[in-house]
Amino acid sequence: MRIRSWSWLALVLSSLALPALAQTQPANTVRTLLAAGHLGSVVDTPLHFRLFAVRLPAMEHVPYSGPNSVLYVLSGTLTVALDGTTQTVSEGAGVFIPAVRTTVFGATGIEPAHFLQFVLAPAAEAQKSPLGGSASSEELYRTSEPLPGLRAGPHEFSLTRVTLPAGMPVNPPHYRSGAALYYVIAGTGAVTADGKVEPRVAGAPHFEPYGWVHQWAVPGDTPLVLLQANISQEGVPAVLPSIPSAVPK
Repeated sequence: MRIRSWSWLALVLSSLALPALAQTQPANTVRTLLAAGHLGSVVDTPLHFRLFAVRLPAMEHVPYSGPNSVLYVLSGTLTVALDGTTQTVSEGAGVFIPAVRTTVFGATGIEPAHFLQFVLAPAAEAQKSPLGGSASSEELYRTSEPLPGLRAGPHEFSLTRVTLPAGMPVNPPHYRSGAALYYVIAGTGAVTADGKVEPRVAGAPHFEPYGWVHQWAVPGDTPLVLLQANISQEGVPAVLPSIPSAVPK
């Protein structure tokens, strides 16, 4: 049965790459902004995107004073103590953590806190583990090269939950004005790029650098739910249509 299921999916994904003369417009998506932070500059040093899955045992606390990051709580309850205030972040919510500001994460409930941490790491810190102590973390993704195409000026670093409806056809070609790192929460999607169609399944990361022209679709009968950590210049749309210009130096 599993072989048949994946064979069916491969057939559907392959068909998405074929040209369609009468393609309908993509259905509306649902976007929920979970967290956002202001970055004064992103060109002072090369930057990498990293993604960690973290488990913090119940009633434990761990300090953090690393690079800019955004967190998403998968289960449990997380407290974030920063600048003399404590914020409670519940399951399905997110928070922005500014760089080099001592922060303390706590799992104050009776259950451990499981969360995702998207880190915008300078090259000098691209190999370091962001958390220690009682927290256990697994690195799910790290960009092999610094992020290309970043420009001078202030940027926004945001975390958004995006829900694409079941059966959504291939959307128009587009690319990122900055960069985005995704995590698939639920469902199965299909990404068309570079002459290929590839599936994106629950639990998988997905990276979109500047200038990478691609398309999304949802071939199945369940919605696709994505977490999207995005960096883009303030005042510039995060997503742009058509073909990008040359990568800025």
